[in-house]
Amino acid sequence: MIYTAIDTFYLTDEQLRDSPSRKDGIDEATETALRVYGCDLIQESGILLKLPQAVMATAQVLFHRFYCKKSFVRFSVKRVAASCVWLAGKLEESPRRSKHIIIVFHRMECRRENVPIEHLDIFSKKYLDLKHDLVRTERHLLKEMGFVCHVEHPHKFISNYLATLEAPELTQVAWNLANDSLRTTLCVRFKSEVVACGVVYAAARKHGVPLPEDPPWWTVFDADEAGIQEVCRVLAHLYSLPKSQYIPVYKDNDSFTLRRTFDTSASKESPATAVASDRGTPVPPSSSQEKDAIIKAGSDKVKEKGEDDANTLPAELNGKEDPAVNSKSEKSESNVDRTRERERDRSRGRDRDSRGRDSDRDSKGRESDRERERDREADRDRQRRHRSKDRSSGYSDKEKSRHRSSRDRGDHYSSHSSRDKDRHRRP
Repeated sequence: MIYTAIDTFYLTDEQLRDSPSRKDGIDEATETALRVYGCDLIQESGILLKLPQAVMATAQVLFHRFYCKKSFVRFSVKRVAASCVWLAGKLEESPRRSKHIIIVFHRMECRRENVPIEHLDIFSKKYLDLKHDLVRTERHLLKEMGFVCHVEHPHKFISNYLATLEAPELTQVAWNLANDSLRTTLCVRFKSEVVACGVVYAAARKHGVPLPEDPPWWTVFDADEAGIQEVCRVLAHLYSLPKSQYIPVYKDNDSFTLRRTFDTSASKESPATAVASDRGTPVPPSSSQEKDAIIKAGSDKVKEKGEDDANTLPAELNGKEDPAVNSKSEKSESNVDRTRERERDRSRGRDRDSRGRDSDRDSKGRESDRERERDREADRDRQRRHRSKDRSSGYSDKEKSRHRSSRDRGDHYSSHSSRDKDRHRRP
């Protein structure tokens, strides 16, 4: 029994040999090929969905952990890979919609299997089945993980280790090796520190960069020589494998395309083989003449069955037609014509009503525009009148002030003159 906890999902070699897939009859080479194929799907789909590398790495780790508990025979590689991408996007805070994931996997399968690329209608039954299966597989993933999906990648240790070893030129090579290690079971066998030391060691050996050996540099990073050698051996074996291909070990149909794929164990016999099996004659695949003979024999048998069925029918129905049936068909045709005429009349009436409404709206709109223009003209006239009144009142006020000022001046002068006269008169 494998128990899951935070950062403790690590298996021994014996547990990997006794995996559920091995118990279902899958050998080691097939299991390795399916693991590599599923990881390739995850990596390619992540690139097409423009996901960060952390999402693709998390999805591949979840993929390996799931198949340590479940078999490839019972769960489809393609569906599990799609669900891992969907779940990893949520875990790494870069979610993608289920529609986009399904469309991307559908297009990848069409390109990988040389199938004409067809449009996947999101309202079709095929799409709905794929979406429901995606959600169901995600539930299986969470259930088997115990809802503990913490993943620690070796990538975050590589830059620190190389900075400590003063070999920053190996960063890109070691990073690529760490990405390739995710296609193997190293993520469920060793801790991230050991895998990081292994890829650093492999990168240094590849480019001939010397690293300190007395004392060994990996002891500072909590790693051992045996683990590093195993990481290098697994990576070398991975690079020796051919390009991954899909191996159909899943029982049901797991295709993302619209074409029909049948299981080989439950495939039905063709008509030619069925006729041959009835007569006891074998069907060799290479002889075309025998195939033609078998096809002719099958057609003759079908004709004989048709003649026998025709003979068993009563004579009245063979040569004559039933008048009741004819009358019913005529009535149904007339009813169909009537309904069509009614629908046409209704559509015409609707068109007339819509036209009348549009004309009424146009007339109302024109009248309202005219009223607005009239109101504007009336406002303009009022403003003009007010301006003329203001001007006239301004002129009258000025004239009055002028007259008043002249009168005041005259009174002032008259008062002064009278005073002077009085002064002259007093002495």
